[in-house]
Amino acid sequence: MPPDSVYRLMGQAWHGHGVSRFACGRFMDFFRWDHKTLRRYAILALALLSVFMVYREIFGPNGYLTLQQQKKEYTNLQQQIQTLSQNNQELERNIKALKTNPDAIEKQARDQLHLVKPGEFIYVLPDRKPAEPPTPAQQAPPRQSQPHR
Repeated sequence: MPPDSVYRLMGQAWHGHGVSRFACGRFMDFFRWDHKTLRRYAILALALLSVFMVYREIFGPNGYLTLQQQKKEYTNLQQQIQTLSQNNQELERNIKALKTNPDAIEKQARDQLHLVKPGEFIYVLPDRKPAEPPTPAQQAPPRQSQPHR
């Protein structure tokens, strides 16, 4: 706290806030503002600061929209993890069955390698594809134009 002589030099009596009154009075004298104008500008400055902060809170790099995007991404990743986990469990069951069950080995050999027991026959049919009707360009050969005489 400054000594009393500093306050006497400023012409202010110490009432706990004399320095701030003095500084505020000098500031308003410099811009020729009264208390009402100063209050208006202070409110305007606070309102602009509030608008900036709200804008940054919504659209900023760690704002609300970014958070929503990250939540969607997190949900999608959780679904992918769950799907991959289910696939992994299914593959583990298949591996266990192939290691312990001879019927599973036989089924795998029949399905993938087309192996048969003696006296059995395998009939393999071609895949059916729907017949596509030929387009008009494929039906008729292109005609050559003849020059006009």
